[in-house]
Amino acid sequence: MTTTARPGLRPAGPGDAELLYRIYASTRQDELAVVPWDAAQKEAFLRMQFAAQDRYYHANFPAARYDLVVSGDQVLGRLYVDRGEAAWLVIDLALLPEHRGQGLGTRLLGDVLAGAAATPVRIHVEQFNPARRLYHRLGFRQLADEGVYLLLEWKPGG
Repeated sequence: MTTTARPGLRPAGPGDAELLYRIYASTRQDELAVVPWDAAQKEAFLRMQFAAQDRYYHANFPAARYDLVVSGDQVLGRLYVDRGEAAWLVIDLALLPEHRGQGLGTRLLGDVLAGAAATPVRIHVEQFNPARRLYHRLGFRQLADEGVYLLLEWKPGG
């Protein structure tokens, strides 16, 4: 399915928990494909991980915006951004599989960068995540190596 309309954002609410779980689970499919668990074990693991991640995000970034990426009534993914005074942090950007690879992530990040204006924008990315190419193309540079994750930063004016 191709997403041609410019995506919008709407705040995620308590009624979106199952949808947010589906988005999260879709980001872990490749990783869990090689694990010798049955479907019920994988689901239990994913639900536990999702709940832990959700608690962590809300506890550590209480002022962040937790949005669903939408096109009309269709949910395409999620975008969580903490808009701090010193820097903005893209906490999470995840798209459902059928909406990946179509430029949607580029548009969403471009909107974040435009909104940040003169404020640096940071994002964590796993060392081997292919999205690193996108972040580099948008002007993000490595700020720190945190083991599994790299902290990248975009600064206005390059």
